[in-house]
Amino acid sequence: MARRNRYMGRMSRAKRSDDWGFPRWRAYGQGREAQQVRLCDRHGCSEPGNCPAPKSPNSPERWYFCETHAAEYNRGWDYFAGLSAEEAADRAAEEARGARSYARAQHYGWGGAGDGSRSADEMRALEVLDLEPDADFEAAKKAWRGLAKECHPDVKPGDAEAAKRFAAGQAAFEVLKQAEERKSWKPA
Repeated sequence: MARRNRYMGRMSRAKRSDDWGFPRWRAYGQGREAQQVRLCDRHGCSEPGNCPAPKSPNSPERWYFCETHAAEYNRGWDYFAGLSAEEAADRAAEEARGARSYARAQHYGWGGAGDGSRSADEMRALEVLDLEPDADFEAAKKAWRGLAKECHPDVKPGDAEAAKRFAAGQAAFEVLKQAEERKSWKPA
């Protein structure tokens, strides 16, 4: 009996925990374990280094800087360091090829400096078709048909200048056609 009382006495003195074994249920800052903090790799800096930065191009090794030193490091970063001029040009072309789909995204044309009612792309398309900025879509259709009859590769075979002008007119008409479709589209 005495043994049981001693055991019950120990249980009654034990404080219950509110976290039920789940540390993240504790109040903020109540964790007892030590937190691992990686310091900035910049000499003399005592801020946490939570911004990884490559040590060299195409290297898996990383520096870990604080936000201030990461910005300083990135400002001086040379992506083409150690490459010959030909390799740098190849890499730049490869990067541009990969990012081209973003540059051609539809919304980039909307933000251009137009006349208020048309985008910059539409204004350039009207210039290619030799139309005034206030020309309507019917005038654009008529101008495109006239240009196509004049410069089509079947009409002028072997003429590179006519083929170039035809392609530019075709692209310009496509821009204006898409703009007209956007204007006339109504949600269901």
